[in-house]
Amino acid sequence: MLVAISVLRTSGVFDYLINGMKWGVGSMGLNTDFVEAMPTALMKPLSGSGARGMMIDAMKQYGPDSFKGILACLFQGSSDTTFYIVALYFGSVGIKKTRYAVPAALLADLAGVIAAIFIAYLFFH
Repeated sequence: MLVAISVLRTSGVFDYLINGMKWGVGSMGLNTDFVEAMPTALMKPLSGSGARGMMIDAMKQYGPDSFKGILACLFQGSSDTTFYIVALYFGSVGIKKTRYAVPAALLADLAGVIAAIFIAYLFFH
């Protein structure tokens, strides 16, 4: 997983994604300060260690006391490794059809990310 993340990072896929998100958020007239920390939030449902690597990169690039570094830490704690949990717990009891578990878990992750953004702007910006 870490090799795949490194390939995505070095190939520029994350840069295109972040620039697209920044353009979309900016075109709505919203503040785009949080967008640089979004790779942590996007990686967290897939890989906890990958999200931790993204968080450390954000802290190295922007500083641990910066808004983006703090927000990356908030993203790390506000969501969970959804696909790992589904694979582990559903697989351990033999459930093959997850029905609404994955969409509900991803919706909970989205709620956590949105709450982290609001909390970061409320307390740290």
